[in-house]
Amino acid sequence: MAYLITAKRDNATMKSERSSVLIALAKARVWNSEGWDVLITDGHGTEFPPRDFERLEKLYAPH
Repeated sequence: MAYLITAKRDNATMKSERSSVLIALAKARVWNSEGWDVLITDGHGTEFPPRDFERLEKLYAPH
């Protein structure tokens, strides 16, 4: 499944697509820590803001 990370700050938008949920979460957490407004969208179109990153990890990360 693909995960789209979208980060916005001021007039800038950054996007990155990753096939690994763990890599997508790592990138999103870095951008969030740098002050970007971040969303991860999964392959079903569900959006996960930073407060839901733990839930996203539990749903899709390998156990």
